[in-house]
Amino acid sequence: MGYKFKITDRKNDQFGVQFLYNSEVMVWSESYKGKASAKNCIESLKKNAPDAAVADLTKDEAAKGYRFEIAGTKDGQFMVRFVAANGEPMVISESYKSKSSAKNCIASCKKNMPAAVAEDTTA
Repeated sequence: MGYKFKITDRKNDQFGVQFLYNSEVMVWSESYKGKASAKNCIESLKKNAPDAAVADLTKDEAAKGYRFEIAGTKDGQFMVRFVAANGEPMVISESYKSKSSAKNCIASCKKNMPAAVAEDTTA
């Protein structure tokens, strides 16, 4: 099965984007009012993720433009965000117990997003 994007239905006639590996969701987006916006999210991730900078916010690192951020959670774990050039988060990950797992998520996204197919599972 491999890597793929999935456009999903959300509450209130909205849409979301997920990036999966073998049915496991790695990152997911906010809700979008239109399906076109969800498709634009996917195209932007495919284009911008491979060369995006990585900022470890737990070490007070900063980056501009499209970037991955590693952030700490309230319970001492780590999560990943992909942030657009305008500073808005596009997708977020689950919490990871180790920072190395968060870094592995980023590496996998950078490598596999560009060639991932998009599947529309909406009604």
